[in-house]
Amino acid sequence: MSVREGWGEDAPRPYFFLSYAHTPANSQVDGDPSHWVHQLYKDLCAAVMELTDLPEGEPPGFMDRGMHLGEGWADRIAEALAHCRVFVPLYSPRYFRSVACGQEWDAFASRPVYRIPRNSGHASGIVPALWVTLPQSSLPPVASRLQFNHSDFGQDYVREGLYALLKLNYFRDAYDLAVHRLAQRIVQVAEQTMIPVGRREDFLTRPGAFDDPAPSRQLRIAVLACESENLPPGRSADSYGQSGLDWQPYRPDSSRPLVQHADRVARQLGFHPSIHEFEDEVASVLSAEEPTAPGLLLLDRWALLDPARRELVKAFDQRNPAWISLLEPWNADDPECQRANGELLSAAEEALRHRRRDTRPSLRGGFDGLPTLDSFEAELPRAAQRAIYGFNDRGKQAGGKGPAAPSRGHAGHSSGRPSLRTAPGHSPPFPGEPTGTEDDPGTDDPGSTDPDISQADPAEETDS
Repeated sequence: MSVREGWGEDAPRPYFFLSYAHTPANSQVDGDPSHWVHQLYKDLCAAVMELTDLPEGEPPGFMDRGMHLGEGWADRIAEALAHCRVFVPLYSPRYFRSVACGQEWDAFASRPVYRIPRNSGHASGIVPALWVTLPQSSLPPVASRLQFNHSDFGQDYVREGLYALLKLNYFRDAYDLAVHRLAQRIVQVAEQTMIPVGRREDFLTRPGAFDDPAPSRQLRIAVLACESENLPPGRSADSYGQSGLDWQPYRPDSSRPLVQHADRVARQLGFHPSIHEFEDEVASVLSAEEPTAPGLLLLDRWALLDPARRELVKAFDQRNPAWISLLEPWNADDPECQRANGELLSAAEEALRHRRRDTRPSLRGGFDGLPTLDSFEAELPRAAQRAIYGFNDRGKQAGGKGPAAPSRGHAGHSSGRPSLRTAPGHSPPFPGEPTGTEDDPGTDDPGSTDPDISQADPAEETDS
């Protein structure tokens, strides 16, 4: 779903959106793992302020620092992606393995770009920066096609990247120069292009700009849960937010949305997960077309007290897709859940009659509830495995009458948002199991002198 929203005539537009891969916490490393990126962001904001006439209070940039907590974090990122003037991806090995970074890139790149004044060069609002140096061969096609001259930022920057320049006092002057030149380029691109405000979309539903993972590595996680403004009688808003994706069933043990726990466990298993609301997925699930990936459905039983949602779940249950495993988190220590346990269990039994009947007891997968966060995280790998088995065996359903899947060479590539509908090639049963531009408006030379980040043929790039 997307909502067209403008900021109004006087609303601020950040000059840049800093897109970077979050470094996970490590017990062997003290301090905030994103500390150095945040320092770069602050220095870059200060430089942009000096190079522009931005009034007090208007943000020179946007950075997602610790916003994957609490309500509305996805909305705030989506709003910034729709309104920023320049997109600054911070290149690192982790960056191009990040599904979220690829989705951010794709969201920004969906906006049209117009050059002022018009010339024969390709217009782009993307200004890449090297956090660490990378060989050209390691870049995905969307990055290797960018025409960008990194050498203007200094030879130490080209050889070492911003992380080394920032951490080592020896490179202090080189760091200051690189930040100044990067800020200059951001301002220059912002002033020499027109990028209209885009749609504010849920960037988590985007396919991502980097190489598509194999179908066996994808995992579509859908959530059906209440929102804080639409709750049944007897249920407080403590565990909910503006979206079903904000659902926190295991409070107070965890105040993080459940999807963050599911995403983390899935990535540890080697998946490339994507997060969705069930209402956005159900039409493709109920269609007769083939899925592209296995999936999980995280069900809040309180949502079944809504008649419309209960009917959606009944329709899902009648379709009974074997490639989607069901998980029903249930907080045994929540007094409201304890009081309503009988009513809600009956609602689940009624809505999921086929799945309850057809699933062997050994594979019930938490139908009796997952009373703790530990039990949820322990069950998720088994649920993912069941979904992969169902995904691989889907052609055998209905007496083997299912359509044959196309060859692997045609799988996993689509022009729009990924869905559960288009058939991919066959894939291994479980992750880890063995298997058989940017043109340069500030220089006359669009080619890079960087021996690692080389330049592609401009003819390969197409206009946005």
